[in-house]
Amino acid sequence: MPPNPTIMRSVEQLGYRVTVGDVAAQAGLNVNQAQQGLLALASEAGGHLQVSEAGEIAYEFPKHFRTVLRNKYLRLKLQEWWDKIWRVLFYLIRISFGIVLVASILLIFVTIAVIIIGISASGGDNNNSSGRSGRSDGGGFFFFPRLFVFPDLFWVFDPSYDRRHRRQRANAPAAKENGLNFFEAIFSFLFGDGNPNADLEERRWQEIGTAIRNSKGAVAAEQVAPYLDDLGAAYKREDEDYMLPVLTRFNGRPEVSPDGEIVYHFPELQTTARSRSPQPVPAYLREYPWRFSQASSGQIMLAIGLGALNFVGALALGSLLRGGVVAAELGGLVALVQSIYWVLLGYGIAFLAVPLIRYFWIQMQNPRIEARNQKRQAQAEVLNQSDTALRKKITYARQFAAQNIIDEADLTYTTETDLIDQEVERSAQIDAEWQRRLREEK
Repeated sequence: MPPNPTIMRSVEQLGYRVTVGDVAAQAGLNVNQAQQGLLALASEAGGHLQVSEAGEIAYEFPKHFRTVLRNKYLRLKLQEWWDKIWRVLFYLIRISFGIVLVASILLIFVTIAVIIIGISASGGDNNNSSGRSGRSDGGGFFFFPRLFVFPDLFWVFDPSYDRRHRRQRANAPAAKENGLNFFEAIFSFLFGDGNPNADLEERRWQEIGTAIRNSKGAVAAEQVAPYLDDLGAAYKREDEDYMLPVLTRFNGRPEVSPDGEIVYHFPELQTTARSRSPQPVPAYLREYPWRFSQASSGQIMLAIGLGALNFVGALALGSLLRGGVVAAELGGLVALVQSIYWVLLGYGIAFLAVPLIRYFWIQMQNPRIEARNQKRQAQAEVLNQSDTALRKKITYARQFAAQNIIDEADLTYTTETDLIDQEVERSAQIDAEWQRRLREEK
């Protein structure tokens, strides 16, 4: 089975020499899961175990370990190929909705034009044969299409076309700023741009792990609370039950102070492969609000306008096709469009309904997100405005704070070299240490 991609990514980010605590904190993984994943990765990718005098273990990996795995696992190679193919396919899917919209509009209004021209020619022949071409009945029949259809179909002949064209050019810089072209903007208008909090749980545990590492592996519950939800009622928070998932994930253990306060010690997160300075971490876990679309306002208005034009055109076409007589007489394109008319109308309705439903759904979700953010922010403010009791807890926790660095000079064993060679080298180090102590005694 191929190694865990999250662990592989963490190893690369941490410089290819890591401990279990490094990976667990970096990726927010369960300590046991990180340990098993590192062992599997070292076994499959040619990594090495390094053991210090205190029995602590570091893992060192070659920088080309992905190439090693790719050559070993066909699945990884296929996955990389599929990722490249899917990026192209998904882009085609994204732009297809805009292409279908434009095609639908063209098909609808070309069909309307064909029907009107066909009826006009048919009506003209009848008028000429009957000698009644001067009557007003024909003109009255075509008043509705001329008044309502042609200005939409041939809007380019509108005197205000030049002003519209200038407005579109003025909106071009905005479209370039958000990185979306017209067809991408249509997809964004319809379906948005994905869940902004899809990685919320991953971020939660990464930030908790970083906060614990910044405190050198010993914290009070209040230092972790801004990154958690569902802390319970006020009377339940005193028991600090919400810390149980954190203790389970990072192999922590509670320590009781002389005053009866509880702090939390995480030995696994105190061991690191190299000295690391505190990493920046937000004061609390922040959820991002949903955005309706990354498209510019001009692109959104254009999408709404085209959607409305498509819908109105579908309704007008339906009124002309009613009864099926016209399609039977004209055949060809008109008959084809009549066969797919309900698809065109359904697309027109969905094009406007889906964004509208999504807009109201976002209006319901964002206040809930903001409420959760405010609760976490309140926990961060409690920490910043800590009272005497909380300061004493944090001070007591610092007694357990430590950073154990596995230095290469302190290694007693590594899988990089033969065991006999290591024993010979180790014996030389022991002899040198005895000689140094004898000299000090003299």
